[in-house]
Amino acid sequence: MNKHTPSVPLVPAFLSVRITENPFHHLWNNHGTWWCHYTEHLPDFTKRRVRRNLHTDDSATARLLRDSILLEASCDEPSLSVKEPLAA
Repeated sequence: MNKHTPSVPLVPAFLSVRITENPFHHLWNNHGTWWCHYTEHLPDFTKRRVRRNLHTDDSATARLLRDSILLEASCDEPSLSVKEPLAA
């Protein structure tokens, strides 16, 4: 197993994604490098927080990579649970 292989076993999960007006939702900048984070809800009623390094310092590239990661994760999951935007 190399350092890029997840140590957590892959099990079917439900991806929970909240759609908001914030274009940086699921993104954060850690000392100049953008990261994507989301939560997977597992069949045993636990959850797994996933954080992925996007290896970029460009916010536009980070948003595109985030969209790609969330789309890929939703295709791998048995179900995609999309939550409504929070009321202001």
